[in-house]
Amino acid sequence: MCGIIGAVAERDVVPILLEGLRRLEYRGYDSAGVAVIDDKDCIDRVRTVGKVAELDGALKQHPLAGKTGIAHTRWATHGKPSQSNAHPHICRKSVAIVHNGIIENHELLRKSQTDGGHAFTSETDTEVVVHQIYDYQQQGKGLLDAVRTTVADLEGAYALGVISNHDKARIIAARRGSPLVIGIGIGEHFIASDVAALLPVTQKFIFLEDGDIADITRDSLTIYDERGEIVERPLKISQLSADAMERGSYRHYMLKEIFEQPRAIAETLEGRLSGDTVLEQSFGPGAKDILDSVKGVHIIACGTSYHAGLVAKYWLEAIAGVPCSVEVASEFRYRHPIARRNSLVIAISQSGETADTLAALQEAKKLGFGHTMAICNVPESSMVREADLALMTRAGPEIGVASTKAFTTQLTALMLLVVVLGRRHGMAAQTEIKLVEQLRSLPRRIEEVLTLNDAIEELAEFFANKHNALFLGRGAQYPVAMEGALKLKEISYIHAEAYPAGELKHGPLALVDAEMPVIAVAPNNELLEKLKSNLQEVRARGGELIVFADAQVDMKSDSNVRVMTVAPTEDPIAPIIYTVPLQLLSYYVAVLKGTDVDQPRNLAKSVTVE
Repeated sequence: MCGIIGAVAERDVVPILLEGLRRLEYRGYDSAGVAVIDDKDCIDRVRTVGKVAELDGALKQHPLAGKTGIAHTRWATHGKPSQSNAHPHICRKSVAIVHNGIIENHELLRKSQTDGGHAFTSETDTEVVVHQIYDYQQQGKGLLDAVRTTVADLEGAYALGVISNHDKARIIAARRGSPLVIGIGIGEHFIASDVAALLPVTQKFIFLEDGDIADITRDSLTIYDERGEIVERPLKISQLSADAMERGSYRHYMLKEIFEQPRAIAETLEGRLSGDTVLEQSFGPGAKDILDSVKGVHIIACGTSYHAGLVAKYWLEAIAGVPCSVEVASEFRYRHPIARRNSLVIAISQSGETADTLAALQEAKKLGFGHTMAICNVPESSMVREADLALMTRAGPEIGVASTKAFTTQLTALMLLVVVLGRRHGMAAQTEIKLVEQLRSLPRRIEEVLTLNDAIEELAEFFANKHNALFLGRGAQYPVAMEGALKLKEISYIHAEAYPAGELKHGPLALVDAEMPVIAVAPNNELLEKLKSNLQEVRARGGELIVFADAQVDMKSDSNVRVMTVAPTEDPIAPIIYTVPLQLLSYYVAVLKGTDVDQPRNLAKSVTVE
């Protein structure tokens, strides 16, 4: 959940570290800090509460300079946001570390270290790590061996960057359960928790595997695996540019990413459609044999990705004729599931590092569930490396914490899977032709929906003083309603819930009054008349309705109903289309309420801890 960057070079690394933190701020923004080894071989540190801008201001008051350094932006897990809890942590002016993850046995280590004479200055689990490294150094170990011995004492997940003024031109990096990448420069090396942090200085990267420890100097890099053996990890050339991380003329990253959806979906489809068919080679080597064996699908995911999985369940069962179950990843691994050996387990994650989803994927493999697939936006991620097959969503960098283009590209990728599985389970050839045609039309249709931007911005004014909202949908639109409610609560802090529209009379109707707006999505499908009846239940009780409806649906605005028409859309792809106006509505409501749209309170983009 936190952002790590480090550098060892022949130049002052502080500007590199600060720019890297700006690019990692989506991973955590409770506090930030930087530590460098200065020209007097002292570790100098500045830490602040709040965002990276606060750290930038503090560095203007207390400038740092050094050729070896580490920096961190934090999302609090142990200890409230405070200067003393901010990273980097230092032990006795000798060792400094940054850490992402959770040390599960920190209390036991803290007691032992307190008994040994260490005084703790923070409430974090991280501080035990720096004390442990220091103690091993005092026993005569060099920095590499001290870190190697320390990580053997740790239980939990970690990505570590470690420096010491006893070895001033060296960084030791270690990874277990939390992502860490090494950037390769000319006469300089870098570490980071995300390639995005390093794009201004390099496009050459090496991704550490679980259990790896890297010994990094300006001119050398040695990686040891968990057995202590020297290993070579492949060098990757990133196709991302530093400009891809910029906001451009948009007020917020979230708005930029909403408007990038036509391009992102086109990229997701590129090379995966041929004529009237979906190319199953898109799913990777060996895809045909694996997909031939699939008798059912089990989807595991969290948050927005979970909602994508719920939409796919409707598609897989109604279109492809394949049974599907969908589960929150954080529940899957603890409920003792029964393995279905002919199931395809699909893990969905924007980052590919979501801790709960990655652990659930590993648990599914251990239990003997059939084959595995990752649907993900980051090719080099842990989840992609773990799964048998992978389908990349190609959404590009998504900086806003509230996911937008990642969701619609996940849905697009899932529809590709629906088609290739449907072929094997009796789906008519004509159905595939129609679905491919609809997929090809998606970028244009999303562009049409985006023309509603100004009208939705005006509609958002109705929400400015609201505190609660209900979202309704039927069939595959119910998960869309769930996603709409999640977006609204994430960035505007308005309490929102989603229900299948048919469930109104089973309890939620008691909440409906003039102060509880009800938002519904109404595509033109076989459930439309039933949805209309549900909406009448709201009107009869004085509720305020906002309906996003197919232009061919006979619904008109009146005193307590606001109808926003959407261009006619075929039912299979309607969930992708109707997601977009709900994203825009949430965005403009949040803007009106003055919240931090891109970095909402208490949340971080990449959830790499349980």
